[in-house]
Amino acid sequence: MAVGIFDSGLGGLTVFNRVAQRLPDLPLCYFGDNAHAPYGVRDADDIYDLTCKSVERLWDVGCDLVVLACNTASAVALRRMQESWVPQDKRVLGVFVPLIEAMTERQWGDNSPPREVALKNVALFATPATVSSRAFQRELAFRAIGVDVEAQPCAGVVDAIEAGDEVLAEALVRSHVDALKRRMPHPQAAVLGSTHYPLMEKTFQAALGPDVKVYSQGTLVADSLADYLDRHPNMRGPGEDTVFLTTGDAARVSDRATQFLRRKIEFQAA
Repeated sequence: MAVGIFDSGLGGLTVFNRVAQRLPDLPLCYFGDNAHAPYGVRDADDIYDLTCKSVERLWDVGCDLVVLACNTASAVALRRMQESWVPQDKRVLGVFVPLIEAMTERQWGDNSPPREVALKNVALFATPATVSSRAFQRELAFRAIGVDVEAQPCAGVVDAIEAGDEVLAEALVRSHVDALKRRMPHPQAAVLGSTHYPLMEKTFQAALGPDVKVYSQGTLVADSLADYLDRHPNMRGPGEDTVFLTTGDAARVSDRATQFLRRKIEFQAA
C-alpha cells in the first residue's frame, strides 16, 4: 500500500473519494472499523484504543502514512497518539488542521501567533465525543482569536447514514440545526465536523440558509495531503493497488459503500 485512510465506518469514504480524485495515481488503503462504529458515542480511552489498533493494521499492510478521516478519532485520539505512541518512521495526520487553516486563511505549517480573522461566529456540527473533546476549539485557538464557536452534538446522524436511512438523517440534521440556531441565530460559517456529514451537506445548507458558508473536509484534506506528499515523497510507499478493508461484514459494507460512492466498491475482511 501507499497511504492509509481510516474511519470508524463509511463516512471517511467522502475523504477517500476526494483524495482519489486529487491524486489519481496514488494507491490507497481504506480501513473501516465498521464492527465498532460509531465512535462518537464511546469514551476517550475506548476511541484511543480502537484507533491505535486500526492504525497498526494499516502499518502492517505497508501504510507508513495514515490519515484519520474520522473527526472523532482526530479530536479525541490524535494528539495523544502523536505525543506518545507514533514511532519516528510513521506519520498519522488528522482532518481538523487543514479545515482550520482554510478557515483562518493560513498556509500549512504557519506557526505565527494567533490573530484576528474575518470569521467571528462559527457553528460546529459534530459527534458527541468530538464536541466534548473541544479539540476543534483548541486547534482554532492556536491560529485565531476572537472567534465564537457554538458546538452542536448531532446524536443519531451517523447511525442513520450508516443504516442508509436518508429520511431520518435529514430530519435529524434539521433538528440539530434548529437547536444550534436557538443559541447562535446568525452563524457566519458552519463546520461539518464528521466525514459522514458531507453526504447531508445540502440539507445542512438548506437548514442554515444561503448566507452561511458551509465547510466540509474532503477537498481540503486532499489538497493538504497532496502538499504533504510533495514535501515528503518518501511517505508515499511502494504500493500499486487500492484496497478496502473492514472489520465488519465485508459483503454488507461493500453494498453500503457502493451506494455511498455510486460505483462498485469491494471490501475485504481486515
